[in-house]
Amino acid sequence: MGRDFCFVQPPLWTWECINEKCLPIKASISAKLQSLITCNMLCSTIQLWPQPTGSVSLSTTAIPVRADLFQLQIIDYTSRTVQEHLQNAFDIFRQELRFSQEKLHGFEEWHKVLVRVAINGSGDPRMLVDTDESYQLTIQPKEGSVGTIVVFVTARSFCGARHALETLTQLIWLDPYAGTLLMMEAATVHDAPRFRYRGLMVDTAHNYFPVDEIMRTLDAMATCKLNTFHWHATSAQAFSVMFSSAPQLARFAAYGKTTIYTPDDVRAISRYARLRGIRVILEIDIPAQIGHSWDWGPALGFGELAYCTNLEPWFLYCDEPPCGQLNPRNEHVYDILEHIFLEITQLTGVDDLFHIGGDGVSERCWAYYLNDTDSMKLWIDFTRKILEKLRKVDEKLPNLVLIWSSQLCERIKTDLKEYVSVIGLQARNVAWNDNFVSGLRTVLSNEDAWDLNSGMGTWSDDTESAPYNSWQKVYEHRPWSSSSLGLLEGGEATVWSSMLSAGGLDQRVWPRAAALAERLWSDRPEGATRPVQARLDVYRSRLFTRYNVRAEPLWSMWCTHNTYTCR
Repeated sequence: MGRDFCFVQPPLWTWECINEKCLPIKASISAKLQSLITCNMLCSTIQLWPQPTGSVSLSTTAIPVRADLFQLQIIDYTSRTVQEHLQNAFDIFRQELRFSQEKLHGFEEWHKVLVRVAINGSGDPRMLVDTDESYQLTIQPKEGSVGTIVVFVTARSFCGARHALETLTQLIWLDPYAGTLLMMEAATVHDAPRFRYRGLMVDTAHNYFPVDEIMRTLDAMATCKLNTFHWHATSAQAFSVMFSSAPQLARFAAYGKTTIYTPDDVRAISRYARLRGIRVILEIDIPAQIGHSWDWGPALGFGELAYCTNLEPWFLYCDEPPCGQLNPRNEHVYDILEHIFLEITQLTGVDDLFHIGGDGVSERCWAYYLNDTDSMKLWIDFTRKILEKLRKVDEKLPNLVLIWSSQLCERIKTDLKEYVSVIGLQARNVAWNDNFVSGLRTVLSNEDAWDLNSGMGTWSDDTESAPYNSWQKVYEHRPWSSSSLGLLEGGEATVWSSMLSAGGLDQRVWPRAAALAERLWSDRPEGATRPVQARLDVYRSRLFTRYNVRAEPLWSMWCTHNTYTCR
């Protein structure tokens, strides 16, 4: 699409589509000018991230559009709640297009866009374990109406329809040369995810991240269709969430009043996520990794709720100081946790999926205080009681209860066999092994590929930590390719914050988390090829221009301008 425009300072370059590649050409006053982004959108197939799993057909022509000329028409839906969520999601969609409204030039031929949505399926707008996220999207001119485009969206759930709106967003862009929003004139996309659990874990216990930084992370997650924000909110060193049912936990173990997430914060973050097709899994790590957060039991007449808090040397009783482990023989512990589980459900709106931590348990700690030589039995009994408390929250067991991979996992099929269909392990430190996970539902978060930390060692000494995993390594990791899929639910990238704080989340996570998102959504067998890198570079630019997410660069700006020249 080339046009003649008047510029105060003419651009230096124009891009021409030659053999489905955008090549830079020195601009001249007499030549038709085309920006790099418009060339990328109309010339090749690098527009969409993640790549759809079904058929895709995209036109090579574009039309000028404006955010306020988009209208929603809901032609079929299953509940009023779904309709309200869809209207809110559409308002967000239009707001995201307004990022450039003040930059628009006058244009006589802006098109109206009618978005018609049909949801023939679930009446629950939440992202659930069994939600059908498939969708179909069609863009075409309205028959008999010049200047009007119709977008047809069909889905089986609100989340599928929201994914369709995200795909539509990626087919709209601001042309800096034309000074207007452009949209693909015609398109057809059939799409559905490969895996149903596609997550990002962020640790807010070791260091605090402001609410707006978390919400910006949710914005970015929505752009690549990640559907689970795993909030690791507690650790030995801090309890970062204030619960109305047990406010003492934060009071005894938060860093300060300004580093606590209030119930209103959790509720706002959860709603923000839900309207973007994301569920919030608020993990309260138990029975270990609790530090001083449960030290208030004796003062309130509950007895010893925890042990080992001040034992030295700490490294004999826990992974990091201060130690602390719940007392599995104190019934008050289970009653308090039942109230916390209920509050988590009420704040997040998620009741079919829980994460109860389960890592870092020291059998030495319980043996020291309880004079019990079978600490593993204590752990099994503790887990059984926790699952029964979860059953009471919603009068049924959740669909899936996740625990970190540990020695407990080896005993689930024998000692907790009545819960095998519910318990899932989150495999972090255990290599993919059919014999180990056979029969267990699994979420992979392998440190050797999907951990997004720095690779600079640990904070406490000079021992090696998880390596720095490049986007290529993240993308190419397909542990299921040589093994049976079994009961694999999906995967998750992890961000531990011992050496990360406010202001650094964007660059640590993006665009590497997007590489995982495409792997879990599409799972195409291709590796991190140059066309994949070019698409990811377009996606990274979109993150910055629309959401101000300051993702790490993939290569130099010269390579962005000469995509198929860099090697």
